[in-house]
Amino acid sequence: MASKSSPPFERLKFLLGLFLLHVIINPASAQLSSTFYATTCPNALSTIKSAVNTAVSNEARMGASLLRLHFHDCFVNGCDGSILLDDTANMTGEKTAPPNINSVRGFDVIDTIKTQVESLCPGVVSCADIVAVAARDSVVALGGPSWNVLLGRRDSTNASFNATNSNLPAPILNLSGLISAFSNKGFTANEMVALSGSHTIGQARCTTFRTRIYNETNINSTFAASLRGNCPSTGGDNNLSPLDTTSPTSFDNAYFKNLQSQKGLLHSDQQLFSGGSTDSQVNTYSSNSATFATDFANAMVKMGNLSPLTGTSGQIRKNCRKAN
Repeated sequence: MASKSSPPFERLKFLLGLFLLHVIINPASAQLSSTFYATTCPNALSTIKSAVNTAVSNEARMGASLLRLHFHDCFVNGCDGSILLDDTANMTGEKTAPPNINSVRGFDVIDTIKTQVESLCPGVVSCADIVAVAARDSVVALGGPSWNVLLGRRDSTNASFNATNSNLPAPILNLSGLISAFSNKGFTANEMVALSGSHTIGQARCTTFRTRIYNETNINSTFAASLRGNCPSTGGDNNLSPLDTTSPTSFDNAYFKNLQSQKGLLHSDQQLFSGGSTDSQVNTYSSNSATFATDFANAMVKMGNLSPLTGTSGQIRKNCRKAN
């Protein structure tokens, strides 16, 4: 005799069957998950974390570079690892586009991580996921907040030089341009300010802030003078200065305090605190580091969800620099 629980159980099996059928028919509809590698590569996350900690210990700046790598990947056709692809005879990719050339770095660290993970679980962990996890682990390594990285991205087989130029916000943008660039990706102005707080770590090249320190007026005069020695009016394009002059290798809220003192290094930095609509958000983060940490972490999760390839879309690259 069938038990009374049979009908609901049979219905549950039926619904589960429908769900699985839906996923099989529409694999791209699969969602990212924090437990994606729990059974297929259980040591993937600890392996990535260990490699990132080693890289950041060797060079603190690498933490900022790996965070930026994730940002520059996600803002160009989604978080698909496309930024890692080398140019080929048939494709000019993202590495040589003006926002990235001689600027984006950390590719060797990603290569090292990929090699280690491939030896554990061949063909399982995507380059796009490695970049996303490495960004989080870099922030943590420099004293910043952690967040739950959702996983299951797959890798693209091509990259876009043109999309890089049109999607990445330039350091010369005014506030309205910044708000628009982030709005195009689904971010609010407050989320844009939070993500800009990533400039509490890392360095910038002289060519990106030369005009500001020689020609702009909303800059602390002593601060500007101190920068000119390492960034002459001509030449020295690749000379570096910290984006956060107070604590360049600590992920904290000093960046926002610097903006209040007109010590933003890039034109786009100071635009966040220059009598406009985002001044109040800068004040909030300047006075409350916990609020900044929470908002930054939430915005990073949202950024990691930008148009990922899932299911049968894309591939799991064996070598992050080239399609299989």
